[in-house]
Amino acid sequence: MSRLNSIELIWPAVEYLPGYVAALKRGWSPDNIRGEEAAREQLEAIAKDPGGFVAGLVDREAKQPPIRRPDGSSFPRLPGFIRWIWDGEFCGSIGFRWQPGTSELPPYVLGHIGYAVVPWKRNLGYATQALRETLPLARAEGLDWVDLTTDETNSASIRVIEANGGKRVEHFMKPAVYGGQASLRYRITL
Repeated sequence: MSRLNSIELIWPAVEYLPGYVAALKRGWSPDNIRGEEAAREQLEAIAKDPGGFVAGLVDREAKQPPIRRPDGSSFPRLPGFIRWIWDGEFCGSIGFRWQPGTSELPPYVLGHIGYAVVPWKRNLGYATQALRETLPLARAEGLDWVDLTTDETNSASIRVIEANGGKRVEHFMKPAVYGGQASLRYRITL
């Protein structure tokens, strides 16, 4: 069996949490904007309430508190969930969020799907497969398409998106609160 075929997307669970914690401690972060700060916050939350942390990663009814941006502002949470990429150990995460009843997103949300693979598991096709396995879940929520954004210099992410049928629809500058980078928006029709 190839490494590519050996991954699965698992629902976060306390039993898998040690691998997640180890990745955070090794310098990985699921947040590509806030990086170390987000990792530190997550480690603190896990230490306080491991079960609550894990439960908060699946929030299909948007019951968790509002999302806080790096500039301190906040905005309403959308329904969504995180799944963990697993090959016998924690490899990364992929998240999906949506606005019920429409494929559109509010202006403060840059994309439907985001993913982050731990550095020591990159270039194995894991993100490509994780995205491919997440697309039917988006379709099941009634979406006609999903948007994904990436920095224009992130060739690995561009390959992942294009391998899953992504078509570039926009070149734009991310707002400063999201890093202010030159970015690309892709759309995958479901």
